[in-house]
Amino acid sequence: MSRVDLRRLLPLAGATLLLVAGVFCAWQTWLIADEGSAAERTHAAQRDTTRELGALIAGKREALQRALMAGGIATSIDDHATAAERLRAALPSVRVVEVYSGGLDEVVRANYREFGYAKAAQLMAALGGSGPPRASTSLKDGERRLSMVEPVAGEGTVRAWIWLEYPFDDIVARFDAASPGGGRLELRQGEGRDSLRLLDVGSRSAELEAEGQRVEGTSLFVFAAMPKAFIVIPHSEALGALLSLVGLGGGALLLWGLRRRPAVEPEAMPEPDVMVADVVRKPRLPPTPAPAAVAAPTPVAAPAAGEPSLDPAIFRAYDIRGVVGKTLTADIAHRIGQAIGARMLDADLREIVVGRDGRLSGAELAHALSDGLRAAGIDVIDLGMVPTPVVYFAAYHFGTGCAVSVTGSHNPADHNGFKIVIGGETLSEDAIADLHRRIVAGNLPADGVGTWREQSATEAYVARIAGDVAAERRLKVVVDAGNGVAGAVAPRVLEDIGCEVIPLYCDVDGQFPNHHPDPSDPRNLADLIAAVHTIGADLGIAFDGDGDRLGVVTQAGEIVWPDRLLMLFAQDVLARNPGATIIYDVKCTGHLRGVIQQSAGVPLMWRTGHSLMKAKLRETGAALAGEMSGHFFFADNNRWYGFDDGIYAAARLLEIVAGDVEERSVAELFDTLPKSVSTPELRLPMEEGAHFRFMDAFRASATFDDARVTTIDGVRVDWADGFGLVRASNTSPALIFRFDADSARSLERIKQSFRQRVLAVDKSLALPF
Repeated sequence: MSRVDLRRLLPLAGATLLLVAGVFCAWQTWLIADEGSAAERTHAAQRDTTRELGALIAGKREALQRALMAGGIATSIDDHATAAERLRAALPSVRVVEVYSGGLDEVVRANYREFGYAKAAQLMAALGGSGPPRASTSLKDGERRLSMVEPVAGEGTVRAWIWLEYPFDDIVARFDAASPGGGRLELRQGEGRDSLRLLDVGSRSAELEAEGQRVEGTSLFVFAAMPKAFIVIPHSEALGALLSLVGLGGGALLLWGLRRRPAVEPEAMPEPDVMVADVVRKPRLPPTPAPAAVAAPTPVAAPAAGEPSLDPAIFRAYDIRGVVGKTLTADIAHRIGQAIGARMLDADLREIVVGRDGRLSGAELAHALSDGLRAAGIDVIDLGMVPTPVVYFAAYHFGTGCAVSVTGSHNPADHNGFKIVIGGETLSEDAIADLHRRIVAGNLPADGVGTWREQSATEAYVARIAGDVAAERRLKVVVDAGNGVAGAVAPRVLEDIGCEVIPLYCDVDGQFPNHHPDPSDPRNLADLIAAVHTIGADLGIAFDGDGDRLGVVTQAGEIVWPDRLLMLFAQDVLARNPGATIIYDVKCTGHLRGVIQQSAGVPLMWRTGHSLMKAKLRETGAALAGEMSGHFFFADNNRWYGFDDGIYAAARLLEIVAGDVEERSVAELFDTLPKSVSTPELRLPMEEGAHFRFMDAFRASATFDDARVTTIDGVRVDWADGFGLVRASNTSPALIFRFDADSARSLERIKQSFRQRVLAVDKSLALPF
């Protein structure tokens, strides 16, 4: 191309770019100007929808009052059965009408499993409430319904209560007719953003506001989500207009100047001779590779023709765990649900709560499990996506005594499983094996008609902890949930007890994009340590994937291992419960025994595993138990229920730190406790079953004449200055090692002693120490 062509082309290109930029800025200015209008349209739709839904509810109440008056039903309301029948005839749209006494005596005496927990709660709330009773919703036989409670007054008192169930169809139709103006509306049952979502309409990309508008006379709220416009320039109409003017005006000016410029003859500017040797060549770049496709989450395998193979290895010592789509499918989950239901029926138990963590496979597996339970004749209360401790809590809160948490805990994203409680007992070992035997034998009930309903326990859980625990001074805490389900609940709990919480990776993402949700691995605490240091927080709290394990780091970046946390918890519990038993697992430091004894407690070492620890706690009536993995079990003075709960344990830790009369830091508190040199859990992966075979051989051949040997769980060897441990993992095919000593020299001696004896059994092992 000639120099003349370039001189004419460059201004043309510049003018084109300026015009395009001007048009783009004008478009951005219009979006900025319309942003407020779009938000107002969405808010107007929210207000209109809330008002119209309230009018629908009010219309139902007015129709009831007219029926009571027109037929003289109010005067004969004491005949409950006749009054209910006459009201049902007068209100053709109603599905169910029931009449109860003014004192609700029959509700107080009812068997809530048969009567219905939700109905009982709604009636009792109406009896004790100061305002008019609120309408609510529930699922019945797969259909959502609206339930209402209305009083019938007479002679200055409430003579009766009327409970009605209506179809939800008219509310759905009115809500679907809303036009949110580019945003989104959501109908939720409950006040917060984590409440139960019933309906939504509009753009899924819009961001939900923190508070909704209550539908008058109900527990329903209409939430608005504001439209998101693609705006890249600063949010200023004046600046946008200026940029538009510059772009459009500058482009037009360049074009005008180009038209007026005389053409330059090629001869006027001869090009210099360019030799081929003068041209600097750039090396040829390889072709740009196509972007790698983002790996989709492993789907849950559909049931194959016939029954899929059942891998006995998923039935582990503490729970059931497998790889989704391979060893754990929806069909297998369904059969596990039937087996659990069969075991419940043997114990004359009929109702269970089911919750799931944030893994991508959780919803499908939970539904399949629930279908299996219902096929066995078990009524299912679906808690939705909640931490495992909330599932355990709900078993107490709803009085079922039975629960299943669908969770892969701290395992990789493609793993999932089930933690099971029946009759207050967390299933382990032979009880887990019994489920496998039932499935293999085909001893699975399938003709039951169990019910299913959604019921939230999160608000009650948060309120229960906040009513039990309080921080006397405001601590600043960084909470790292590792994108696990604890992120949806733990920050609220710690804020409600009086702490300032800075969330880190608390948005629930079943692919765990930032780090693995396992606080026992120091590599997973690096971001938390950095955040605590940068922010200047008092401490950092970490949770595993389902929220039943706790990790802690100090302001100085030191990891506080769970056995040292247990020392602090033991001192606190024993100060109010002298003589109580404190249980710890075989992986904990030998110093723990001395701390418990000095605090007037009874130390008891036991086997590793959340199910086994809970069973031992129930058996001994211990006030506290803890594991090196980060599970803590509080059962002191009926403050908590004795299940493993990382969120509650974090609250108790903050209560201790905030209540210290000397206002010492976390690091200063732990400086008062014995400290040793130790390793984290060291894992040696092996083939399935090989780790158990090794332990059998090691127990039979290894001798430690100069130390105390404990074989309740693997082989633990205690010397005066430290201990070593090797045991078979019950959650994955691996050997677990841990070493703890008073000095680095002692630690190395203990490790060397184990090296010699382990390699004497199998010299091919590549030891991790």
